[in-house]
Amino acid sequence: MSQNAPWFNTQTRALKLETRRLERAWRSTHNDSHYVLWRNSFDNYKRALKHAKTTYYSELIDKNKSNPRFLFSTVARLTESQNVINPKIPLSLRSNDFLTFFNDKIDKIRDKINHLLPPHMTKMQFSMNNLDTMVTPILQLNEFNPLNLPELRSLVSAAKSTTCQLDPIPARLVKESLPQIGHIILQQINMSLLSGCVPEAFKIAVIKPLLKKPSLDAGTLANYRPISNLPFISKILEKAVASQLCDHLHDNNLFEKFQSGFRTHHSTETALLRVQNDVLVASDKGLASILVLLDLSAAFDTIDREILLHRLEKDVGIKGSALAWFKSYLSNRFQFVNVNEESSILTKVNYGVPQGSVLGPILFTLYMLPLGNIIRKHNINFHCYADDTQLYVSVRPDDPNPLIKIQDCLRDILTWMTQNFLMLNTEKTEVIVLGPKHIRAPLSNLTITIGSSTPVPCGKARNLGVLFDQDLSLQKHINQTCRTAFYHLRNIKSIRKMLSRPDSEKLIHAFITSRLDYCNSLLSGCPNKSLRSLQLVQNAAARILTGTRRREHITPVLASIHWLPVKSRIDFKILLITYKALNNQAPLYICDLITPYKPNRSLRSQNSNLLVIPKINKNRTGGRTFSYQAPLLWNQLPLSVRESDSVSSFKVRLKTHLYSIAYSLN
Repeated sequence: MSQNAPWFNTQTRALKLETRRLERAWRSTHNDSHYVLWRNSFDNYKRALKHAKTTYYSELIDKNKSNPRFLFSTVARLTESQNVINPKIPLSLRSNDFLTFFNDKIDKIRDKINHLLPPHMTKMQFSMNNLDTMVTPILQLNEFNPLNLPELRSLVSAAKSTTCQLDPIPARLVKESLPQIGHIILQQINMSLLSGCVPEAFKIAVIKPLLKKPSLDAGTLANYRPISNLPFISKILEKAVASQLCDHLHDNNLFEKFQSGFRTHHSTETALLRVQNDVLVASDKGLASILVLLDLSAAFDTIDREILLHRLEKDVGIKGSALAWFKSYLSNRFQFVNVNEESSILTKVNYGVPQGSVLGPILFTLYMLPLGNIIRKHNINFHCYADDTQLYVSVRPDDPNPLIKIQDCLRDILTWMTQNFLMLNTEKTEVIVLGPKHIRAPLSNLTITIGSSTPVPCGKARNLGVLFDQDLSLQKHINQTCRTAFYHLRNIKSIRKMLSRPDSEKLIHAFITSRLDYCNSLLSGCPNKSLRSLQLVQNAAARILTGTRRREHITPVLASIHWLPVKSRIDFKILLITYKALNNQAPLYICDLITPYKPNRSLRSQNSNLLVIPKINKNRTGGRTFSYQAPLLWNQLPLSVRESDSVSSFKVRLKTHLYSIAYSLN
């Protein structure tokens, strides 16, 4: 055992030395009493070593239980598979190489777009195209309100303790010393808010290249994306601005209804739930659906700042010192790359909003606001999550021209994106035809043209982390989830002996349960046969955690550790989303899918908080929609659960109810 191991403390080192001394004494004398002393000391040393390792990793896991990336690398380290999980940047790739590559990539995209633009048109003319249907805000945001000390404390305490290379002191130390230095930070932030000027030191970013996928070649520059690390106080300032900006957007109803990125109560799951619901409803009516998944190249980095500021002023209603603040925030920004403890030269950033910042995602969604109106003109369904846009249209199999609407829409989208300096990545754009085989068969040979590219319809497509297949069965997604989960379970099993049970459970929840629960509401209404493989994953996790043998019955074990079965967890998610929708804590596009029951005459059930169950044609399609499953499951709940006065109390009552049903408790 290496004495440089982090868990090798003073006590274990002393025990090791003592054990070695007793071993030498026994080997020199071969005395039985010396042998007993050596074996006892050796056993004590092993127990102390195991305890030290368990304590070290327990503290490490508990401290980083909300940091999946760190947990992945920790388990990889323990299982000696570090290079697979967390590959390091090769020393051959220098910081200036990354900086040159990132800058050249944006310049090449902008040059391509400039060659596609009509001559003699200004940026403002581009930005005004297709904006005639934008709603002018009633209220204007002329200035930002200064913060008080309690608001600052709230922002700082909620912020992650991530320290930037440019920070003079660690973020953790800033949090701890806030009572002493809070008034200085408050003065600096309020001066920026009131003057409309962002300090120059806050506009320098340290770029940390991040490998897009662990499986990609770490030696290829194109496999990295630039992530901006900004000073801690600058992120607090951005949080203060973001809070007031979002309040203004909400008051004026300026958010795009079908944009789910970076918004409260919105998620990839709610976005996919709405898309799947619409497609299944269409399939239940005998229609096939064409789904187009659009991909943008370096979307955050190619944004034109003049157009963005114009959009903030004319379409969002930001004026005065508030607009001046955004002009200052976007101008004179600089960045450098730091890899392997080496920093590149400092260069000016002329385009885009910084990835990794607080305001960057919000500004990007505002930049994309006109896109929704363009799509609506063609009567096409769509949904956006940040820079991922999906279009879907339902058509009859015998329709002679099923692609006219979507082709016209794609043509206008491509034109708008070009005029707004966004590059559609046609190579990564995917098309998939959804619906029962006999319905989608006539559309199997369709070809959609996007610019100069004609993507071929595929059999499966990854949509916001979920594998969609043509049959809408999600069987490929289930299979992929099981393969990944079992891989991590094998790793956890190999280190289970050195971990305490609470720590093992934390790892299982981080690696396994999170995968079983990700977008599991999409599996509602799936046949039990499809869910059985997911249940086997949960069973295996419970056996590893509790040390249960393979042939022992698993149901009592699941009940003893209070894990709901997979089917019950799916019902739990559907009912939780339903409760939030009924209490204005879900996206509007989800709220639109459920209808409260209101009888035409006075009935005892009128105050039972019931929902209308829509009529369906087939259980395999209409029976799996959220609009059907939500009221069906909701109406079966006891009144005491439906009338919970908060989300937390609803969760407790709902889990108790589902637990009693799953394990047949009275």
